Amino acid sequence: MSVKLIIKHVIIFAFVLLWIYAASSKLIDFNRFRGQMQLQILPVFFKDSLVYILPPLEVIAALLLLFDLTQLIGITLSLALILAFTIYIGLVVFRFFDHIPCSCGGILSNMGWDAHFIFNLIFSLLAALGFYIIYGERREKAKIG
Repeated sequence: MSVKLIIKHVIIFAFVLLWIYAASSKLIDFNRFRGQMQLQILPVFFKDSLVYILPPLEVIAALLLLFDLTQLIGITLSLALILAFTIYIGLVVFRFFDHIPCSCGGILSNMGWDAHFIFNLIFSLLAALGFYIIYGERREKAKIG
């Protein structure tokens, strides 16, 4: 097994864990998640939509990562989600907003904003690396096949 393949599997495993954990944390304490989302500085229609869109989207991203045929879509969705979350947290860290409640569940809600930002930056880099590896695999298969 090549180092690149091992890295890809570690990244996929990390994101599957992250998305399943994040979605289940939101769903287990759904009323808290919904309440925190209502406190976000976003348009009302957007807040209401995100409450019902985010958990299923996180589960879908995890499921797409599990199958070779859909991994490129899964890592692309993962990259988009983690970048969106990272940008949002970055706006909080760099004081674009005053105080924003974290609508994350579980252990992530116990992190400070700086730690959460670093955590998300690391996962953003992992997603970008995973995309690079999986996309490269697809290109190689297209050349061979």
